[in-house]
Amino acid sequence: MTRLAQTIGLTEFQTEIVEAVRGFVDKEIIPNATELERNDTYPQAIVDQMRSMGLFGLMIPEEYGGLGESLLTYALCVEELARGWMSVSGVINTHFIVAYMVRQHGTPAQKQNLLPRMATGEVRGAFSMSEPDLGSDVAAIRTKAVRNPDETYTIDGQKMWLTNGGSSTLVAALVRTDEGADKPHRNLTTFLIEKPAGFGEVKPGLVIPGKLDKLGYKGIDTTELLFDGYVASADDILGGAPGQGFFHMMDGVEVGRVNVSARACGVGIRAFELAVRYAQQRRTFGKPIAEHQAIAFQLAEMATKVESAHLMMVNAARLKDSGERNDFAAGMAKYLTSELCNEVTTQSFRIHGGYGYSKEYEIERLMRDAPFLLIGEGTSEIQKQIISRRLLDEYQL
Repeated sequence: MTRLAQTIGLTEFQTEIVEAVRGFVDKEIIPNATELERNDTYPQAIVDQMRSMGLFGLMIPEEYGGLGESLLTYALCVEELARGWMSVSGVINTHFIVAYMVRQHGTPAQKQNLLPRMATGEVRGAFSMSEPDLGSDVAAIRTKAVRNPDETYTIDGQKMWLTNGGSSTLVAALVRTDEGADKPHRNLTTFLIEKPAGFGEVKPGLVIPGKLDKLGYKGIDTTELLFDGYVASADDILGGAPGQGFFHMMDGVEVGRVNVSARACGVGIRAFELAVRYAQQRRTFGKPIAEHQAIAFQLAEMATKVESAHLMMVNAARLKDSGERNDFAAGMAKYLTSELCNEVTTQSFRIHGGYGYSKEYEIERLMRDAPFLLIGEGTSEIQKQIISRRLLDEYQL
């Protein structure tokens, strides 16, 4: 583990897992990330090794073939993976949101069918909530599933921003169903859709058009999902009952926000590591720039931000593990860690000077990856809305 961002109170097994992931990151991810990212290449060899390490089953209960570990253990592993390359942590993020939703809300048959295969990485999950014109306005989803006389559903519409959309083989998609509820969010249903990996029309009426070109977060595929008369079974509804999709997704998003917080911590740690190393190597006016007060104080600020972000993330994960409501803590953690990550990355970039603008230096990649964390799993403004509502509830006059 790094000197910064230590976590007290871990079990021996948790410590072993996190140290194993850190060693894997140092040996296999950091040396290869730059070339893979530059070519926008999916890190298949790295993903295969993650499967062999059991990381895809980290939070899946032992009875289904997983390791049965906590959200905290998962978050600490994500932090390490993101420290190596944020895209690698994204490979397992949506997978675990879906696995968590199946574990918490799936029918016994859905759990038996999906979780053992998800634990090995044979089935890989993607999470589909957003649409082109909606952003965070989840209750206004337009993609619609119409119930047929034979109890199947025909789905039509367009979903957006699917991380792992092409490489995944299971999509949890939130769509509108006519449940007759008076509140829009009670007319939403989550469908579990198994599909082949790939692009194009992967199943009749189900199209993954191709990868979206992005500023950063390369290597991993981000896609749209088009439904055009796709027929789903009633057995594909998460939990078996329509109209519960909004609650399923919000539960999953809390896990996702802890994940994004962990990724922000990992990127921030790496940005600090690069800065503190470069500041001791680069010399001006006869001494390393780390000995100039202007740089030394920046390093102190960066380290404090990294430590603060880590503690906030750990607290949110532990709250979720305890069974307590954690939307407030997860919102705070996601907001703070993503903002601090961008500040630390920018400070590291400035310490590198002109070299920070060169693709030969790792900080250039972090500068393109970090902004994603400000918007992934809800923007900072959405987090502030969540936080302020809870505050006004708790401190109501």
